[in-house]
Amino acid sequence: MKKSALQKARAAYKPKLPIVLTGAVKAVEGKATQSVADQEEIQKLFPNTYGLPEIRFEKDGNSIKGEAVNVGVILSGGQAPGGHNVISGIFDGIKKINKESRLYGFLMGPGGFVDHQYMELTSEIIDEYRNTGGFDIIGSGRTKLETKAQFDKGLEILKELNIKALVIIGGDDSNTNAAILAEYYKQINAGVQVIGCPKTIDGDLKNEVIETSFGFDTATKVYSEVIGNIQRDCNSAKKYWHFIKLMGRSASHIALECALQCQPNICIISEEVEAKKQTLDDIVNSIADVVARRAANGNNFGTVLIPEGLIEFIPAMKALIAELNELLAVNAEEFSHVDKANQLSWIADRLTPENTAIFTSLPEGVARQLCLDRDPHGNVQVSLIETEKLLGEMVARRLNALKAEGKYVGKFASLYHFFGYEGRCADPSNFDADYCYALGFNAACLVKSGVTGYMSSVRGLTKPSVQWMAGGIPITMMMNMERRHGAMKPVIQKALVSLDGRPFKKFASQRDNWAINTEFVYPGPIQYFGPAEVCDQPSLTLQYEHEALK
Repeated sequence: MKKSALQKARAAYKPKLPIVLTGAVKAVEGKATQSVADQEEIQKLFPNTYGLPEIRFEKDGNSIKGEAVNVGVILSGGQAPGGHNVISGIFDGIKKINKESRLYGFLMGPGGFVDHQYMELTSEIIDEYRNTGGFDIIGSGRTKLETKAQFDKGLEILKELNIKALVIIGGDDSNTNAAILAEYYKQINAGVQVIGCPKTIDGDLKNEVIETSFGFDTATKVYSEVIGNIQRDCNSAKKYWHFIKLMGRSASHIALECALQCQPNICIISEEVEAKKQTLDDIVNSIADVVARRAANGNNFGTVLIPEGLIEFIPAMKALIAELNELLAVNAEEFSHVDKANQLSWIADRLTPENTAIFTSLPEGVARQLCLDRDPHGNVQVSLIETEKLLGEMVARRLNALKAEGKYVGKFASLYHFFGYEGRCADPSNFDADYCYALGFNAACLVKSGVTGYMSSVRGLTKPSVQWMAGGIPITMMMNMERRHGAMKPVIQKALVSLDGRPFKKFASQRDNWAINTEFVYPGPIQYFGPAEVCDQPSLTLQYEHEALK
């Protein structure tokens, strides 16, 4: 395989481990835990893995050496920068414990686990993928692990390969599946540990004990670089409004971080829209107002950042989508036989009057996008809804109305962008390279400790990486009950942007100035090389969150 100069240079980067993980460790148990909500229901579903204590690793004077162990690893869900370094960390960790330990990767996600598709990951393979982006070492997939038949089928290959521990690298839903699998294997005394690892660029898998999910830092730096480039072009041409949709279905963390990095004229925060019970018209009018005010100053250009999942946070739209999810889940077979020309009317006839009114008022294209097949978790595929174009077109209509009223004197031309896949598989930033390697090595320590149903946790992330703290968090601690596919199910609670948090408050204190004045920041390519004060810094979100704790 031909390698670029950057690939060759990046391969030489040595991730920095927390000092606590550089030798033998002992697991120190903290207080018992409980789920974040719905404690009684979660405990009933997880009788063997509920209420486990937090674990903190401390240095141990004994030898790091231990018995050889075979470990399996699964990459689950969407890609995130740093996944290869997690696997590298697991590999190095189990080899440091015993050089006879072996690592097996299941191909194309959980489906490979069920179908017995795997490969042994040797040092020759691992070394080709250190510090690289993507999940291509073994591939990923979105198969859900949720049935006894799947668990039993997977157990067959675990026994055949003498695998004693399985590490599942994924987001909130994937780690929910890890918790369910851990509970089942514990219940039947399968002798297999299950460890989770927090992955998602969306940033919605975090809490008091998981400070950030890996990939968020890299993705937001990649997006911020490109947004900065667009803003520079925007400020040069001075004739376009750029509507930029950013990945992040369930939360606005990416949009907020990119806004803090780049200072756009407008950034919509979905959580604020929901809290203020804003309508689609409210959002359109607020954007049009900024466009008109800037035009009055002779500035017919600007940038608007839009979270991918915005439409699900507009209260009226959220109610509509919830009913659509239920309707299409319960009547999937019947709907599949409805002629395309009649699908929208078929749906409209079965909705409540309030939701029928909203549904029929939408442009046909958007209405059809809301009715597309759900993802494996039962969610509408919001990435396929062109929210940026919907807002741009509605703003244009509003500006025409304002012009007719003599309240708008400018020219409006819009361009549209969706940044998603550009950031998912980027080579990890120095932060993510270190963080992911530490998460993987830490997972190996959790395996050696004999625990199951835990998520690898590395904390204190605003400090230099050598000072990070390591340990494990019971996955059930993060769970609540949510309605999925028409039924209540246990899932890890998603972390939304806190409107009381320091990152949002920092943004809110500056956005009025950014709206009217051109205060663009151009971060540039800050992922890899250069002075530590430029290239080794954690996200602004993390920095502001930690400042709030002081």
